[in-house]
Amino acid sequence: MKGGKGAYGEYEAARYLRKKGYNIVSVNFRCRFGEIDIIGEKDGFLIFAEVKTRDENSFYTPAEAVTYKKIQRLVKTAQIYLMQNETSLQPRFDVIEVYTSGGKVKRINHIENAFEGVNGF
Repeated sequence: MKGGKGAYGEYEAARYLRKKGYNIVSVNFRCRFGEIDIIGEKDGFLIFAEVKTRDENSFYTPAEAVTYKKIQRLVKTAQIYLMQNETSLQPRFDVIEVYTSGGKVKRINHIENAFEGVNGF
């Protein structure tokens, strides 16, 4: 696992998803378009999760850091993953917000189908 707050948040998010019954298929999937933090399966869905970690006193939510340009890169990266890994599962994009304080997780907010209603999604 790479170092830093982001890696810690990704580790904790994967732990959270496992506790919620998700099967973690891949972490840090990379291609030329970008990276997907966590890929998991549950209830007929293949989820592509973007994890954002922020201090609980941050001026904005972690999900606000997922820009339209970032969403476009995530979708392209997911398309590459799906071309390389055939599945009958329905793809879904989630954002997992990890709030920390003093180096410890205070709260995790899992936003399912996070890009619904975003232009083109």
